[in-house]
Amino acid sequence: MVTDFLHGTVHEAAEDLQAALQSDAIALELWASLTPLGRNEFICWVEDAKQPTTRRRRIERMRDELFEGKKRPCCWAGCIHRTDKAPSRWQQTVLIDRRGKRSL
Repeated sequence: MVTDFLHGTVHEAAEDLQAALQSDAIALELWASLTPLGRNEFICWVEDAKQPTTRRRRIERMRDELFEGKKRPCCWAGCIHRTDKAPSRWQQTVLIDRRGKRSL
């Protein structure tokens, strides 16, 4: 049984994401079984949503993907906020503007 909520390597899960996982013991156990980097990717993906409806939809999809056995969000370029590795060439080109400022 998970007692403390586990976050990612860079990001901490917001209250709405925590509540969605804590409302279902199996979802919470699946979340706890992820690596810190896997949790970080899901959190970053949810946090990247610009609108509340998109955020809610991503949280629901995240739960579905956990139940499907996925360890990271599908079709996500990856967290550009990590400091332990440089962004990939694709992330650099698409997600980071020419001034070096990260767009997310």
